[in-house]
Amino acid sequence: MLEEIKYKLKKKLFRHLEDYDVTLEELKIKQLEGSEIIDVRNKREYEESHIYESINIPEYEINEDFEKIIKNKDKSIVLYCSTGFRSTKAYNKLKKMGYTNVYNLYGGLDNY
Repeated sequence: MLEEIKYKLKKKLFRHLEDYDVTLEELKIKQLEGSEIIDVRNKREYEESHIYESINIPEYEINEDFEKIIKNKDKSIVLYCSTGFRSTKAYNKLKKMGYTNVYNLYGGLDNY
C-alpha cells in the first residue's frame, strides 16, 4: 500500500518525460559514448554521493564562465541533480548560451 501511494505521489509531482530528458540507462550509454556528466547540486551534496566520473558545477554557478570549462558547444552534456528541478534550470541556461547537445536526467537521482 505504501509503495502504491509513493508511486502515485511521484507521478503527480514529476513532470512528463521531455525530448531532452534521459533515463538512468540512457545516461549510462551517453557516459560510455563520452558525454560530459555534470552534477549541478551544491558541493556538499556532490561530496556525499555522485555519479562516477561526473563533475560538479552547481546550477547557480553556470554562467558565461562555463564556456571556459566546456568550450565545444556541440559536446554531449548530461545534467543531473536530486529531483531534476535544478538540472532543468541548468539545461535552460546552457541552451540559451548556445549549447546544442544537452540532456537532463529525468527525475534526478532521487527517482532511481
